[in-house]
Amino acid sequence: KDSKHSSNFTLEQQLKLTYEDGDFSSVLEVFAQEDYSDISNKKDNDRTFARINEIYFQYEFEEDRILLGKNIRFWGALEVNNIVDTFNIQEGRNDPTRTDKIGAYNFEYSHYFEESEFSFISKFYEQNRKMSESSYMYSTLQEGERLNNTLESEKSLYRPNIYLTYSGSLSEEYALDYAFVYQNGYDSQRYSTKSGDEYSEHSYIVNKFMTYNTLVIDSTLYKLEFAYADVQDDNTVSDYINLGLGIENTLEQLEDGSEIGLIGEYYYYQTLKDDKLSDLDLGQSFQNDLFLGLRYSMNDEADTSAVGGVILDTQYNEQNYYVEYESRFFDTFKVKVDARYIEPSTSHNTVFAKQGRQHRFGFNISYHF
Repeated sequence: KDSKHSSNFTLEQQLKLTYEDGDFSSVLEVFAQEDYSDISNKKDNDRTFARINEIYFQYEFEEDRILLGKNIRFWGALEVNNIVDTFNIQEGRNDPTRTDKIGAYNFEYSHYFEESEFSFISKFYEQNRKMSESSYMYSTLQEGERLNNTLESEKSLYRPNIYLTYSGSLSEEYALDYAFVYQNGYDSQRYSTKSGDEYSEHSYIVNKFMTYNTLVIDSTLYKLEFAYADVQDDNTVSDYINLGLGIENTLEQLEDGSEIGLIGEYYYYQTLKDDKLSDLDLGQSFQNDLFLGLRYSMNDEADTSAVGGVILDTQYNEQNYYVEYESRFFDTFKVKVDARYIEPSTSHNTVFAKQGRQHRFGFNISYHF
């Protein structure tokens, strides 16, 4: 769109330090980035910052584990969108097509069984999400609009979020991995209200039930993610369900040892009360979407792989085409190349419609030492 920069240059730095001594370990990860528009004479994007992603201490007992500090967790099984991966908030000042989580301060106690694990997690407070200026190419804000940096909530932001998780594997007949999560606290989904040209983000309390599972039968991998949110006191947003189904079939190995996989995934989101905010109001971009794709793995020492396909919004007529390639060379360098084209809806005010039609090419090379 004319009000946004047509291209963007960003410098990123990431440093991760780990220390291990017997059963004790600690991690410190620092991330910083600079936006060229912020330091040039162009209009600022407000994307230049530094943050501590992770800083935590962990101790392993014979059948237990404790963790204290700020860390990032990964939950889910699907390829394109993990609907249960809700522990950490996403950085609001970066490209939404990539995963860029912000660490959360929490305490975890876990107990190991023979083939499963139970965890109690308490997240100490609900974090505020900062947003870039409307001039940034991926911002959903329009020219002149701003997001208030104060997160509104029905109770104190320091009210703990409680998570109970149980996960494990069954391998006697089939390779089944399962996980169940119960949450009582602030939902990962938020909604916004507008006063003049300023938006405020609101967080509300839910009881949430989630599960993610994978099952391998012969050369086919089946995936399931499901979430049900029971909203407690907020009258603006509805209870909702979120479902993701996936299947990935790996073809026989080629002569060089490489593999080709066929991927299909379906995503469904539904609010349960028609008089509350809709999926468009809540900025949900995977409400009735189908993903069809291919994965190519060379199974070489460089871990070379490529994945791509198309995401079809069957409700609002949007298409998202993409391909990603990853590999390593000289053992210490990792390269990632991606290309993407997004055709937004012309009939509904979706997230992609707010951003506009996009052509993207990305190149990333990192040195690990």
